[in-house]
Amino acid sequence: MTSTPGAVAWDSELLTSRLDRLRSVMEQAGLDAVLTSDPVDIAYACGVRNMTVFGLMGPSRLVFVPMSGPVVLFEFAGCEHLAAGNPIVGEVRPAPGISPTSGAGYTTAIDSFAAELLVDLSDRGSGRARLAVERLDFPVTDALRQLGIELHDAGPVFQESRRIKTLPELVVVREAIRRVESCVAELRAAIAPGRREVEIWAEFHRALIATGGEFVSTRLFQSGARTFPYFQEAGDAEVQAGDLLCLDTDAIGVGGYAVDFSRTFFCPGGPPPTARQRALHRLARDQLDHNTSRLAPGTTYEAFARTAWQGPAEHRPFAYYCLAHGIGLTGEAPNIPVATAVGPYPLEGVFEPGMTLCLESYVGDEATGQGVKLEDQYLVTETGAERLTTFPFDDLLDTAPPTH
Repeated sequence: MTSTPGAVAWDSELLTSRLDRLRSVMEQAGLDAVLTSDPVDIAYACGVRNMTVFGLMGPSRLVFVPMSGPVVLFEFAGCEHLAAGNPIVGEVRPAPGISPTSGAGYTTAIDSFAAELLVDLSDRGSGRARLAVERLDFPVTDALRQLGIELHDAGPVFQESRRIKTLPELVVVREAIRRVESCVAELRAAIAPGRREVEIWAEFHRALIATGGEFVSTRLFQSGARTFPYFQEAGDAEVQAGDLLCLDTDAIGVGGYAVDFSRTFFCPGGPPPTARQRALHRLARDQLDHNTSRLAPGTTYEAFARTAWQGPAEHRPFAYYCLAHGIGLTGEAPNIPVATAVGPYPLEGVFEPGMTLCLESYVGDEATGQGVKLEDQYLVTETGAERLTTFPFDDLLDTAPPTH
């Protein structure tokens, strides 16, 4: 495992395990190759990270993964050296300028790129030219179809591959969690009356980068009246003594693995938490504890959802939009919705060993205009579920044992 995102020290076991799983999923789908410009899926397929956030803005880099033979990385101009020594990448080529930002000649570049891919498919595939793609503009997919290439959606292929974690992946996941928990400790230590939300949140971001992380995908840190309703991002609000503060890490940590857990803290410097604040935290703990007890291999998503914690009626309109979601290099499949009394449950599937998930809890209180956000990250095992995130709850708020 690399200690920093840019370090050149390839973990062959990790990269090979992911590529083997990806090709297994491709084989089940009857594909000859996949092509993606998604920077997260590029990293998953071959391990090469390069300007991830920039890559989310358009197809600046691509990777071509055939069912057999060398993986081809189409790298950003001047960055070809970043893949040196990579055990997965067999060939590095300059990335084609296939978006309008490349200038007037981009349509010619698209035609040339499509012809190049047809040769690659003919040389390394089965001859059927069945290619799964994602994050490509319509002119690119049109050009590929015009050459007789049968296109499929690569999004579900990568999501299915990433859904089950390999053993080498779990080693990195655990290390990423350990480091992000240390970053949360720095944020917690920075909480004080009179400081702005963004100042406190910046301590978390700084620590993440300093420990080899990549970026934070949201700014979900809010205080006081801004904790209700949820999803308000860190701003200039000045934290007051007695405020609740909700943090959702949403961190892309070391190795590119996401660490996603939530805690609600109490800002000291005045009276202790109110009985209502402690009661809201207890309800959020009850939701997390109850739903954790239902997380087990072989349980269907529907059975999990229909036996999930409901909570008092006055809080239900403000509940979190899903019960749980997958987690890996980012938030991943499945995204498990709340069950409703009307209509069939919208998601099929079962929990399987090797899945990593986040269980969500938010209890919003309209009467007092505040809320509590909690969340933990889990690994589904052969016998149950392991809680991977162990950062403590705020002992000023979490004063009573779990109720069931």
